[in-house]
Amino acid sequence: MNYPHPLIAREGWPFIAIVAFVALLINACFGFGWAFPIWLLTAFVVQFFRDPPRPIPTQANAVLCPADGRVVAVETAHDPYAGREALKISVFMNVFNVHSQRSPVDGTVQKVEYFPGAFFNAALDKASLENERNAIVLTTSAGQTVTSVQVAGLIARRVLCYTKVGAVLARGQRYGFIRFGSRVDVYLPLGSRPRVAIGEKVSASSTVLAEL
Repeated sequence: MNYPHPLIAREGWPFIAIVAFVALLINACFGFGWAFPIWLLTAFVVQFFRDPPRPIPTQANAVLCPADGRVVAVETAHDPYAGREALKISVFMNVFNVHSQRSPVDGTVQKVEYFPGAFFNAALDKASLENERNAIVLTTSAGQTVTSVQVAGLIARRVLCYTKVGAVLARGQRYGFIRFGSRVDVYLPLGSRPRVAIGEKVSASSTVLAEL
């Protein structure tokens, strides 16, 4: 489960290989001028699947951001996965952000639920409950519940989750990936203190979203 962060996510290797092969083939047959757009596409695919290591804050009550992107919601909302009212913080990822997901806290996985759904623009609020998504519910050693939800977007068509019920995740540990534009919703106990604001750019693991 501990992903070694090899800079390029393993989910991207087949895509990079295919596009690079096509670029090489066109380059060999017709020259660089014809192949140039495909080389640009190859560069885009490589940057999309980059997966750099990030510093992990050690503050005991910190909830870390599970993904790169921009904060689009900080509000009180119903957490349908843990059946409670909660502080909800949502992060929208565009195609230029890193798309691996990291655990926001140290905790034990109590629930993993996948829901098929639509593919609305992930920046819209309705995407949280209507798009394809996968939720994990974590319990910290202090008994606090944190829910992290991977939400597919307008272009995304695959949500990948590698953890299961009973697994123990460390903060910053990689547990999933969403391909080509998406969103992550985090539900926290009421009374948690947000450390980010709407519109703020955030980074996976290194940005503190809130304090429990």
